Amino acid sequence: MCKNFFVTPLKFLLNTFGSLGDLHPYIAVGQGLRDRGHLVTLATSEAYRARVEGAGLNFQAIRPDIQGLAGSPGAMECAYHPRTGSEYIMRRVFLPYLTSTYSDLVEPARQADLLVGHPLAFAIPTLAEVLGKPWVSVILQPVVILSAWDPPSVSGAPLLEVFRKCGPGFWRVWGRMARAIVRKWGAPVNALRVGLGLKDLRNPVLDDMFSPFGNQGWFSPVMASPQPDWPVGLSATGFPFYDKPESGEGLSHDLERFLAEGEPPVVFTLGSSAVLAAGTFFHESVLAVQKSGLRAVLLVGSDPRNQPLHPDARIFVADYAPFSELFGRAAAVVHQGGSGTTAQALRAGVPSVFVPYSHDQPDNARRVASLGAARIIPRSKYRAARIVSELRSLLSDISVKENCRRIAQQLAGEDGVRTACEGLEKVAMQFRDGANRSPEK
Repeated sequence: MCKNFFVTPLKFLLNTFGSLGDLHPYIAVGQGLRDRGHLVTLATSEAYRARVEGAGLNFQAIRPDIQGLAGSPGAMECAYHPRTGSEYIMRRVFLPYLTSTYSDLVEPARQADLLVGHPLAFAIPTLAEVLGKPWVSVILQPVVILSAWDPPSVSGAPLLEVFRKCGPGFWRVWGRMARAIVRKWGAPVNALRVGLGLKDLRNPVLDDMFSPFGNQGWFSPVMASPQPDWPVGLSATGFPFYDKPESGEGLSHDLERFLAEGEPPVVFTLGSSAVLAAGTFFHESVLAVQKSGLRAVLLVGSDPRNQPLHPDARIFVADYAPFSELFGRAAAVVHQGGSGTTAQALRAGVPSVFVPYSHDQPDNARRVASLGAARIIPRSKYRAARIVSELRSLLSDISVKENCRRIAQQLAGEDGVRTACEGLEKVAMQFRDGANRSPEK
């Protein structure tokens, strides 16, 4: 536990939404701030109350509660549509609740020294402006930046990859077009601001999610390095790691026994969210294991449709297991490419086969593949024969093993939690010492 160097503890309000890949980094940083002597409240959907309180943090329930989305297969299919999934998440799931979210956050925000946001925390910039509070924007993946010097891979637009080498000029034009499309999504934010007597934001759900007080990228520099068009002050802290629902929970005895009985298995997982829209992922994965003779661990979640129809002694099936303890004992990980899953695979030093579904996942996949640590199978081409081919190529490639080892060593030298905490403390102290001083332009 770190010593507290502050006479008076600072009060932090952290607001996040989304999957466990969005929640866990906030729990990690929240625990880091708490261990440094501060008071931390994590505001998110009611569905995560037990996880947050089990981690020893104060919990604030705010709307919407994503439990309804998770329980609706049709909604999850919409949320993971490769082309329209991100728009659906913003415009149909979160923005309709913006006024309610704002109301739920007012009192805890009033008591905080610093507000810490998230790309889906649309109320935070307006709330900070109304209350005269400093706020820091957090992003969990480089794709959100839309850099012309380091252009993103856009879900549902694979043809854009043809233009990747066209240079910043082309991508600046593309960025203006993308911003024009997304700008209209932010209408509910400006409607809220009008009701509060504030000026419109130019692009509420994109550029204006970055803060003049400070911005942090909670990812490793191996994923992306600073570019000329990054928001002012944005830096990569390193991944803040956390993945246990309850303190001290580890691998089950049955899984431990399976791992000890043979060669390291291939882990097949779709994280905590895409697993609810798995489609044929687990069916094809089982066929691939049967064709290849490999051992496997399938993390199938709670959806009964993901259970294998024909059990196989070489396959261990579980709803969930902590990635931090499982991946390091795997031969490879086949996954959707969410930021949390990707981070855990990189830290474990094992190669990945990415099967991107939507959102940031195609971009994360491209970045890790460019490091020589992964292969990519498009979701539409995820078939047993292709899986076997990619796994055999991956597992026999000595350079891939070396690249994975090198990346894991670099991540071992990073401390995402400490770096994030120090940056947040600095902003909070500057504002408190400056007596409501405005941020420097």
